Amino acid sequence: MCVYPRSRIEVLADPKPIFCQASSPTLVWGNQETIWTLSPGAMTATPSARTLHLCQPKKDFTKYGRSCRPVIGGNPLLPKYGYPSERLLRLSEPKKFLPAYLEQRSRETPEWPVSLAAQNYNASKRILQLAQPKALHPDFMPPREVPIQVSSLAISASASARVQKLAEPVIRELTCCTTHTKPGVVMSPASSRKVIASARTIELSKPKQLHPKFMPARDPEWPVTKAARQAVATERIVGLAQPSSRPRQGLTALNPDAFKVKERALKAVCSPRLAELAQPIRR
Repeated sequence: MCVYPRSRIEVLADPKPIFCQASSPTLVWGNQETIWTLSPGAMTATPSARTLHLCQPKKDFTKYGRSCRPVIGGNPLLPKYGYPSERLLRLSEPKKFLPAYLEQRSRETPEWPVSLAAQNYNASKRILQLAQPKALHPDFMPPREVPIQVSSLAISASASARVQKLAEPVIRELTCCTTHTKPGVVMSPASSRKVIASARTIELSKPKQLHPKFMPARDPEWPVTKAARQAVATERIVGLAQPSSRPRQGLTALNPDAFKVKERALKAVCSPRLAELAQPIRR
């Protein structure tokens, strides 16, 4: 029996050894005990000023009426008909002006008093010209009223001979039709009826002919000839006319001896090559 070396997977599957199991205590999650025991020097040590400063709790801002920390559902609501806190009252006070600004300002109210000189001032021609509104163009015409009123002169006017002539419709003579023909029938003139067509014109006027080898569609029913009815099929045609034979499908077509091992196969001896190939792959 041959012994194979351990594979890489088996080596990695082994658990790691614990080196400090005897020296380190067992830690249980959820207790308040430290991992290492405190030394007497650490327990009797005096903290520094920095340590005492860092140990101070955070300042509580709830005395101003609301907390600065976020709460679930938004900021806490003030009590109904509650009075504002001192912080809100101080923030709601308006901004005060500096004393220097109050001393240097020229007016005490936003209403500026108009001086007597400005009230009695006489405007110049340029100011009066600029004060005029923009005038319309001299050729400007306002829109006409609807309906338009016809003047009495236009109503009582009489048309001249020239106007009456221009008002008459244009009469066009039809030279291709006669007065005795039916409407829509065009009669050709006598000169065009005497023209003799050339050979090229006669050739172009012929309709398109079919191909000389064109054969029309055959009728779906045609009579069978007497020779076809009295013909005798050859052996080859009879053989091709036979249906193809296929094996039966189903339980009745199964071979009961399909998985039976022959006696020669039971007594056979495999070669060394077959024995080598029959070995499973070792991973």
